Order: sequence, then structure tokens, then C-alpha cells
Amino acid sequence: MRRVCLTLPTNRACAATIAAVAEEAAYGAQHFGVEVHLLVLDSSEPPVLDAHRAAVAALPPAPGVVVHHLGEEEQRTFLREVVHRSGADAPDRVLDLMLPSRLSYGACTNRAFLIAAALGCASVHRRDSDSRYRKGPDGAPLFPVRHELAALGRRASEVAPHVSECTLDPAYAHRSVAMAGGSFVGEMSVDIAEMRRIDPAVYEDVVGLWAPADWSGERKRELVEESFRGAGPGTEPFTDDRTVLATVDPMRVDMCNIGFADAVYARVPLPPATDTIGSDYFLIHLVHDARLPGVLHNRDIVNFHTGERRTDPGFLAYQLRFVKFLLSMLYFNAVYARMAAAGESLLDADGHVRASAVAGFVRDSVGLDRAENTERLEVLDRSYRKLGGRYTRVADTLAERRGELLDEAARDMAGFALLIDGWEPLVRASRATGASWI
Repeated sequence: MRRVCLTLPTNRACAATIAAVAEEAAYGAQHFGVEVHLLVLDSSEPPVLDAHRAAVAALPPAPGVVVHHLGEEEQRTFLREVVHRSGADAPDRVLDLMLPSRLSYGACTNRAFLIAAALGCASVHRRDSDSRYRKGPDGAPLFPVRHELAALGRRASEVAPHVSECTLDPAYAHRSVAMAGGSFVGEMSVDIAEMRRIDPAVYEDVVGLWAPADWSGERKRELVEESFRGAGPGTEPFTDDRTVLATVDPMRVDMCNIGFADAVYARVPLPPATDTIGSDYFLIHLVHDARLPGVLHNRDIVNFHTGERRTDPGFLAYQLRFVKFLLSMLYFNAVYARMAAAGESLLDADGHVRASAVAGFVRDSVGLDRAENTERLEVLDRSYRKLGGRYTRVADTLAERRGELLDEAARDMAGFALLIDGWEPLVRASRATGASWI
């Protein structure tokens, strides 16, 4: 029986989401005859962690569903064994990249990838704790796993007759579907709507900073217009399923609504950057640029923002994560440009991603001139001070941490290159370690 991993990483209270994702796991097992491993990776503080343990214990048994709820101590125990088995040259550094002390969107999903490998899963399907499912015309939840399990790992030529539309180049029909995903509706994926309400011009200046510096003003404005908005507010009711077999545009999918085949995540991990939003979107770009088939569907997930971000400490921390995202784009834009130019040469003769090529692009980016990022910080300083209020404190913090932030952005990329180098041995070690450690 095929095994798949449906994972929910979290560091916040989300008992209701755990129950909802468990329903999706049961749906997948029932309708596709697979064994679904529901994996809750929990970095919450003890009181919330305990509440989640109770929520997991209260889940009704479902045929074909195996539930794993792992706090950070359990995750660390597993990772130590895997890192040791992998023979990593710098085991402490690798362990820190996999389970850093600070928040990392990429690292938590990388842990899911390795645990999925240990469980013998063929795919990983990710959901987020600050989201919920849309409802269909009959009031039932619209589970994305329906389209993910129908396509992932199958040859594109076999999937083509079963989708609503196929725009995939016929030259790629022999390749397996590497990714299936949808977008989101509701609140913006990045919590900066207040900035747009206060001053749309400042919003445009700030959001435009994630574009390459040499883009024209018009291209930047187009990017700003479609950034972080997903499929819209979600006020239109869902009527019917629509699926497209294609090389999927990275702007059309979101990491709260995604599934990857192991042929992708067993080759290249996600960037383990800390305190950096958007650091978990790398594989979406890699799948697109390598011309690997994907399925885009319209079972969009509802995104919402938690109250913690409205507190003063939460607001400052979130804005700093956003700034680190903008600084990371100096490096990622360069890597994405090289991946796009490489195209199919990112794959070896067997159609597998060449991790060494990706690692080389990432490593080369570390030495880029930081002048572009210095300019980004100057624009951010002016913009946040113009917004005033608590944005002024963000500007003051950026001024205090200027050098540190510039260094961290480069250091994060160096860590990513190191992790790519050691990733395939880590995956092999995870498979050898097996499920007894989980």
C-alpha cells in the first residue's frame, strides 16, 4: 500500500486545525486506498503542546490513518540519529540547520521530508495552522489532497486525460508529476495589509523590493499588484473543480496548499533560513524551472492571521521576518535566474534533479555585492518612518541591526548550500533509520 505524509507544522494553538487536517487524512485514505501518516510537528510552548497532545488523543480512529504528534524533543532525538548515520562532516551545524532555536519555515518542512522518508512515504502534503478549508456547494470541506493524490508520482501522460486542461509541453509528458498545489483565499499571505491602507505608495515601494533591482518600474508594479493576494478574497462560492496539468507558475500556488513527490524533496531541501518569511517556497521554483510537470487546482485554502501578530512584540518580530525576506531576494533572485536559464539541464539523464547544480548556484550567490541590500534597508528605513506609529520602532531596530541583518542574509544562503550538499545522505539515513524512532 502506498504511504503518504500529510503534515501540519505548528508553533501556535491550533486544536481545531489538527482536527480538520485529520479529517482530510481520513478522506485521502478512504478515497485513494493509501496509508496516510498525519504528522503534526509541534514547536509550541508546553501549555499549548499539552493541549495539542489532548487534541490528537481525542481524534477518532480512521482506517488507513496513522497519527504522529512530535514535539521538538522527539524531533531532535530522531534528527540526531539521522545526522549521525549520514556521516555529516559538521553534524552539529547540520542539526542546527534542521532544528534551529529560532523560527524557520523551511527547516520545519525539511524535518517533515526526512520523517516522511523514514516512514516510507511517496509524497508530502503540507498544510498550515493559520488556515482552514473552504466548503463546497454541499457544505463539505474541499480537501486539496483529492487532486494531490490523483496526480503525484504518476506520469503526466496518464494524468492528462483526467484534468480539466493541459498546457504541458508534450515533450514533458513522459515525466512524473512532481508537484500538485493550489492557492489561498482570504487574508493576504503576508500580513502587510495595514501598510497598504496607511499609505499605498509606501506599500508599493516596500513590496517592490522583492523584485530584482534591474526590473523596470512597470514590471515591479505588476509584481506588487499580484503579490501575496493568492486567488483573492474568496467571496465567490466554489462551484466545481478545475485542474490544469502544466509547468506551474510559482505565483499561483502557496505552501499551505501543496504536495510534493519524493523525487523532488529527496534531492533538494528547502532553505533553512531563520526568521524569514517565504523561505519555504524554493522547491516550487525548482519544479517550474526544471520543467517538471505539476497540477494546479482550485481547491484554495482560507488564510487568516492570528492575533499574536497584532501585539507589539508580535508585530515587530513579524516585520523583521518580512525584512529578512526582502533581503534574501538579493540571493534568491540570482539563483532563480540561473535555474531558469539552466532549465532542463537541472535534471540528470534519468530525469532527477541535479542537487550539485542547485548547490553551486546557491553557493555562488553568497558572494554577491551587498550594495543592493544596503539600498533595500535605506528604502525600508524611509518607508517605515513615513508610516509612523509602531513602524518607527521597526525602522529604529533595522538601523540598530543593519550589519547583523546583512550578514545573516548571506549566512543563511551559505547554510542552505551546506544542507543541499548533505541532503541526499540525510534522506538515505532517514530511510535506514525507519519508523521505529518516530
